Amino acid sequence: MAVQLGRIAPSPDVFAVVMTTGILSVAAQRHHYTRLSETLGVLATVGLVVLVLLVAVTRPAWDLRDPDVTLRLFTFVASCAVLDSRLANVHGVVLTLGVTALVSWLLLAILTARNMAANSWTVLRDRAHGAWELGSVGTCGMAIVATEVSRHTVARSWFMVAVPVWVIGLGIYGLMTGLILWRAVHQRQDQDGIEPDAWILMGGLAIATLAGDNIHALASGWLAPTVRTVTVLTWVLATCWIPLLIFFGLRRIQRRPALLRFAGVWWAMVFPLGMYAVATAATAAELGRPVLGTVSLVFFWIASTAWVMVAAAGLLWLRREFVARS
Repeated sequence: MAVQLGRIAPSPDVFAVVMTTGILSVAAQRHHYTRLSETLGVLATVGLVVLVLLVAVTRPAWDLRDPDVTLRLFTFVASCAVLDSRLANVHGVVLTLGVTALVSWLLLAILTARNMAANSWTVLRDRAHGAWELGSVGTCGMAIVATEVSRHTVARSWFMVAVPVWVIGLGIYGLMTGLILWRAVHQRQDQDGIEPDAWILMGGLAIATLAGDNIHALASGWLAPTVRTVTVLTWVLATCWIPLLIFFGLRRIQRRPALLRFAGVWWAMVFPLGMYAVATAATAAELGRPVLGTVSLVFFWIASTAWVMVAAAGLLWLRREFVARS
């Protein structure tokens, strides 16, 4: 059976599988499942390399003038951030991923700002959806990268990048959430529930919490308590999203059961669950609340179960596609 790579057309958010696998590796590490964490870490690392090569070989025809494309590409920045956290003890890797993430983030930020400025607010409202929060996810991921590089290498000045980038990430989250909620009210989307990528509304706050926790660990003076307050607030807001997302998600599936078939967008649901597990573990340590550690563990296993289900469905889908195209 011969498969032609030229026939494969990866989507701009193809790196979502890497950032999802990577964050589960970080969560497993936090809960001392060493072998599981190492296995997931290897899968995420290999996955990043393979997908970069796949994109280089296939050269997908992404329209970089489309904000939906450039926002989805922030999954690459988030993937670098997650792996940077997981491989923090390997100084050379931390710096390499840090520089890669920084260059990618700057390029995507410039392109996305240009693309959004070229559209009216009503056009942006009508196109906004959960995946647009990936701009915030990637930006907060860049803040995490900056703290990891500052903490584990001699480049201490990277911490000066972390704080403003984190603030920008929070601002992007507010902007995208406003557009998404505006669209939901305008088009009354709640009548049909929500798509799986709406979970990034929670995931965006969860990664902002983790970035804030990393910054708090390095901050001093007036900055430390300020960052801690904002971090706790983002975690509380992320928690508040969960029951709403479950309710509207089940409502959508009940009305349209066919939506349970595999689609790449399901990775956008697994990542926030894993990120919430890590953010909650960080919050538990920061506040000294052991009960939150238990909450984190529960969400880790929920996310792991979802990862297995989506991965299995994805492999079966790929097998069918390869057989059909060979």
